[in-house]
Amino acid sequence: MIRICPSILNADRNNLASEISRISAQSDLLHLDVMDNIFVPNQTFTLEESRKIISETPIPVDAHLMIADPDQSAHLYAEAGAASVTFHLEASIKPVETIAKIAAYGARVGIALKPGTPFHLIAPFMSDIDMVLIMTVEPGFGGQSFMRNMMAKVEEARKEIDTNYYGKIWLQVDGGISLETIQTASAAGADTFVAGSAVFKADEPGEMVNLLRAAAAVN
Repeated sequence: MIRICPSILNADRNNLASEISRISAQSDLLHLDVMDNIFVPNQTFTLEESRKIISETPIPVDAHLMIADPDQSAHLYAEAGAASVTFHLEASIKPVETIAKIAAYGARVGIALKPGTPFHLIAPFMSDIDMVLIMTVEPGFGGQSFMRNMMAKVEEARKEIDTNYYGKIWLQVDGGISLETIQTASAAGADTFVAGSAVFKADEPGEMVNLLRAAAAVN
């Protein structure tokens, strides 16, 4: 199954409701990038702003937390109603506890890996999570170029998921996903795709979601 998750990082922040309405019918989830200007050098949505977006968005929200304190606050996004909450392994001191706290609110749990973090470090937590997010750019800003050298990590993750967790764990990629790159990521094994600039800078964002889904399905 192919899932397309438009990221509002590149949407018009002054007209978010309108922007989201343009892609809701075609999208599987809305990707909410939360940055704190500590873990990454950019700041996006506060917890209160995120709560408002989650409560008002007509489709499930996929919260990606690029924050320095996921152990203290990741579960609050699940409590707010996010369908999926992903935190970075690099920022977590107590990942097992954080996974359990998110799951307690009924949200899917994801763990994200920055480009420099090897896949094998996630092994102890695979049985307790629902999604692996392989970053295909350095987290912090939208509009970056797709890192093709991350496909080896995606392939490694795909092999592990298919061998031991088939049907349970989604494999998401985030960063530089476009009509030119989504087939590459899909061929490597990704099934869940975050696209920001490609969607919200298109003349018809909803139609772009359809085109991305079709391109990913070619493989």
